[in-house]
Amino acid sequence: MFNKSIALLATLCLAFSANAKITVQDELGELVLESVPKRVVALEFSFVDALANLDVKPIGVADDGDKTRVIEPIRTRIGDDWTSLGKRSQPSLEVIASLKPDLIIADRERHEAIYEDLKRIAPTLILKSRGETYEDNLKAVVKVAAAFDREDEMKQLVAEHSARMDEYATKINSDASVLFAVSSSRGVTMHTPKAYAGGVINRLGLNSPVPEETEKAYVRITMERLLKANPDYFLVGEYGDETAIDEFKKNGLWKVMTAVKNDKYVETDPRLWSLNRGMIAAEIMAEQVVNLVQ
Repeated sequence: MFNKSIALLATLCLAFSANAKITVQDELGELVLESVPKRVVALEFSFVDALANLDVKPIGVADDGDKTRVIEPIRTRIGDDWTSLGKRSQPSLEVIASLKPDLIIADRERHEAIYEDLKRIAPTLILKSRGETYEDNLKAVVKVAAAFDREDEMKQLVAEHSARMDEYATKINSDASVLFAVSSSRGVTMHTPKAYAGGVINRLGLNSPVPEETEKAYVRITMERLLKANPDYFLVGEYGDETAIDEFKKNGLWKVMTAVKNDKYVETDPRLWSLNRGMIAAEIMAEQVVNLVQ
């Protein structure tokens, strides 16, 4: 009788496990999954970073038609054997549907307008990505993991990441101001403390030259506005060979800037500093900052 009771209990536990649903609270409500997803598509690079931390390989990525836009350390972990879904701003619903995913991870800012369309294809987890802060990202990665029933594991990974970031911060003995901006043919856009890169810089104990910019993550600037900010270190990621920053360099005010006078103007990879937000990217950024500032 005792053995039969144990067998019955084991059967019930297996049945409960098989029937257990996964529930995740996202930006627009509650997502309920019948089982752990196996075919996942990601519509933003930050979600790819989150998946890489879990060693989950997406079958589709909105990579803007260029797989190398996902930084190499992430591709080393998950490979690049995914199907391109086109632009992050306008992913192909047809291609997504053809992949028959059982989970879509979407960005609220970019994809809320097509949320209902995405849900008709597969269960959709919609989170913050574009314009997210460093802290927002650490919350979002836990929700990504929760969709795979691995929330506790990700919380531990976040704790380990935070410890490594603390270690990087202790190597920096400076109250310098650091500004990151991207430059394209359209103009120069600084990333404020509300932007992801600005958050990483602050996390390392460094200052922002534009602490008053708290409403928007990205602000288009002129040469005059840049001189007013006058960062001690100026990091720029250029999208293209000839961009607006090249015009700034021709301006007489350029050489007046503290960063330029002290040879602290640094060209950086915009894929790392702007596109690939997440713990893997943040730690690479932190290492670069330590090497630059210490």
